[in-house]
Amino acid sequence: MLGSGWLGLALAKHFTSHNYTIKVSTRQGEKQQKLIAQGFDCYLVDTETQTSISDFLSADTLIVNITNKNLAAYQYLIESIEQSPIQHVLFVSSSSVYQNINDWVTEDNKLEDENSILFQIENAFKASSGFKTSVIRFSGLIGPNRHPGRFFRGGKQVKQGDTPVNLIHLADCIGIINSIIEQDAWGQTFNGCADTHPIKRDFYPFASQQLGYPVPEFIEEESLHYKIVNNAKVKQVLNYRFIYPDLMQIPQEAYE
Repeated sequence: MLGSGWLGLALAKHFTSHNYTIKVSTRQGEKQQKLIAQGFDCYLVDTETQTSISDFLSADTLIVNITNKNLAAYQYLIESIEQSPIQHVLFVSSSSVYQNINDWVTEDNKLEDENSILFQIENAFKASSGFKTSVIRFSGLIGPNRHPGRFFRGGKQVKQGDTPVNLIHLADCIGIINSIIEQDAWGQTFNGCADTHPIKRDFYPFASQQLGYPVPEFIEEESLHYKIVNNAKVKQVLNYRFIYPDLMQIPQEAYE
């Protein structure tokens, strides 16, 4: 598990509870000690320093879940993986790789932004013949300690109020990743997003009121720029059933 942030740590806890042998990484020595104290086999890994990570990469499957956008660092990581026992890589990406076409985007309709560094990193992993890569493109992440009602606190104004949101709950992120690994769904690209896409003007006031916060203000704009992320493939290929398919029906306790 390369990366132990909000999603990475939740994944580590999930797989540990399902009797997988897990290694996690962090770039911070203090955090490493905390994770070791919590019982995790935690390694100090910084891909930008390009130091040896062979001990960390002694595994069957690697989940890459870091925010680094340094292409050279990823090239070094890929070379390191090719020299390791790892057979499968799951790269956690983002639906931000798609262009804003004011319509639906799927994994197969070739609407990625060719200039996106993230898209270039995806392709670098896929191009390796040393291991098989699957890519999961998550939309905006919500869940415990990430309630969307807090996104626009303190007078922050909302742009593009009449555009649809693309969001996914942490529980479904974990569920989709678990399905990919358990079903050996390698060599694939998947979108991870809830079924529903309410417009911001409806969703964020609803989310704010759920917490008792003031309704955010919206900036009126004539020109709209958006995409609607289609999630049909994870349901068809993985037979995945969403825990929280409807963003307007997620109970408050799901954010606790």
